[in-house]
Amino acid sequence: MNIQIFQLGLLGTNCYLLEKDGEALVIDPGGDPEIVLNTIEENNLKLQAILLTHAHFDHIGGVESLREETNAPVYIHEEESSWLTDPSLNGSEFFQVGTISTSQPADYSIKPGQHKIGNFSFEAFHTPGHSPGSVSFWFKDDAVIFAGDTLFSQGIGRTDLPFGDHATLIQSITEHILSLPENTTVYPGHGPATQVGEEKRTNSFLI
Repeated sequence: MNIQIFQLGLLGTNCYLLEKDGEALVIDPGGDPEIVLNTIEENNLKLQAILLTHAHFDHIGGVESLREETNAPVYIHEEESSWLTDPSLNGSEFFQVGTISTSQPADYSIKPGQHKIGNFSFEAFHTPGHSPGSVSFWFKDDAVIFAGDTLFSQGIGRTDLPFGDHATLIQSITEHILSLPENTTVYPGHGPATQVGEEKRTNSFLI
């Protein structure tokens, strides 16, 4: 599986384009959808789905255009199913960054467990704490997990936003991410990638 990383939108959120045998998944298109669309077109990829780790405004800014242009379905945890269309919930109203929303809710609810979409097989973990519907996507065969704003290199997701909870976040990280093989690469919502073993040994928020 090939992974391309783009820093998109107002906060430079990490957007991930996964490619395998001519098919693609996009994780967290935070903005600047033309960048992702151009890459998909240039490489003649078929976008199978748009996966969202959560629905804060800086992770969803490109969803509307990507879905319109590709007809790819959008997946999100059911606890944030209404956030895509509601600026008062997704934070764009709270941070006064303008109205960021979609005209339609997500197409599917992503439930914890094993999933297969096109050529891609992965496991979804419900990892709340940063937000109630945060989800992490583990691709076991490639030893990678896309953790959204749950875990960062030498950091953890903030929990001072509405619906955040520190104890829940630590529990999510401990149970679902630190329990993975230490050589698992963690791709976060912001900043550089890291590895599970590195965070277990050196992340001051977790020691």
